[in-house]
Amino acid sequence: MANQSVLQNLDWFCVLLYALLVFAGWLNIYSASLPLEPAGIFDLNQIYGKQLLFIILCVPLIIVLLSIEAKFYEKYAVVFYAVGIIALMGLFVFGKTIKGQTNWYQFGGFGLQPSEFMKTAVALLLAKYITDSQTHFETLREQAIGIGIILFPVLLILLQPDAGSAMIFLSLFLLLYREGLPSWYLWTGVIAIALFLLSLVINPEYLVGFTLLGLGIHYFLNKSIKRNPFFYLFLGIMMSGFVFSVDYVYDEVLEPHQKERIDVLFGKDVDLKREGYNLNQSKIAIGSGGWFGRGFLEGTQTKGGFVPEQHTDYIFTTVGEEWGFVGSLVVIGLFVTLLLRIWYLSEKQKTRFPRIYGYGVVAFLFTHFFMNIAMLIGLFPTIGVPLPFFSYGGSSLIAFTIMLFIFLKLDANKVNEW
Repeated sequence: MANQSVLQNLDWFCVLLYALLVFAGWLNIYSASLPLEPAGIFDLNQIYGKQLLFIILCVPLIIVLLSIEAKFYEKYAVVFYAVGIIALMGLFVFGKTIKGQTNWYQFGGFGLQPSEFMKTAVALLLAKYITDSQTHFETLREQAIGIGIILFPVLLILLQPDAGSAMIFLSLFLLLYREGLPSWYLWTGVIAIALFLLSLVINPEYLVGFTLLGLGIHYFLNKSIKRNPFFYLFLGIMMSGFVFSVDYVYDEVLEPHQKERIDVLFGKDVDLKREGYNLNQSKIAIGSGGWFGRGFLEGTQTKGGFVPEQHTDYIFTTVGEEWGFVGSLVVIGLFVTLLLRIWYLSEKQKTRFPRIYGYGVVAFLFTHFFMNIAMLIGLFPTIGVPLPFFSYGGSSLIAFTIMLFIFLKLDANKVNEW
């Protein structure tokens, strides 16, 4: 079959959703960073001017991504991953430390965050490994390789230290599960997180008692599995030890700012003028928008600069204040529609590599989207996660653009696959 035109087979619905999100994001960045003195929209001394430059640069980048042969991304997945790892390691020598984190390269007035681009590299290599090996993660070796591809960059990012970015990579365990990874890996993670959080608000002795009671009930009532009393005893010991270790981890391992963010989440004696300031102002800004918002450029919280980092991690507060509940629903609807569309296109792929890579794109976009909005309304600790295509930042916008349009190129090429 002769190769058909990329433009002819490109999913223009995804492109439209991308353009709408980028445009809406820029409007909110413009509102959140507009100076008192008038300035042109192309003024690179202004945040919105820099973001507009990044948006313009994405146009030729998209053309290049769509022009490259689809097989190129699969063939050189290992190279992309290796370059990403080298870039992460280089931060420990050449990186710039900002707010205690060494996760940026600085080039004049612009910065580059390698962890943002590493997400695409990890998704590509995972897709290649699973495709080439035809694995369904039935053996310990296959599981170790798949998990290792994810955890190696996670370890480097944790050393920066940037726990927020590292957590995002763990969403790829959903991809591994979809491709056959045993479910106990996911259950172990979910239960560990639940026990950690519950240990902060419930007396450890009580929590251990409830945990052991739950294991006992599961052992006696679940007759559909082969029950091993020694295995349940081992689980009980491990879970009890984990619960009693939480206080030590919280007091001795976590950084002060990390403990403060957890305290804010649970409302533990926080000072709304210090630790709880960001979250409190975020809620005020979002709540003040009402149903239809105060209007573009009319947000008092936004104009007064009361919400810190409003053009980056807290950009959605501008949507809530100026566009209201209805406008927020529209933005959320655009994100959800894009996620569902990528998932649908992934399921329609004829070969394994683009399908698996598409799952990776969905995992990353959903995790960023969910965590960013959840932290603004107090459902998740503040961890510095940008809203894809929306938050200010060249690294974030360009990295997500690369991630999305590589998938759209692979999808456009499916008519040439047998």
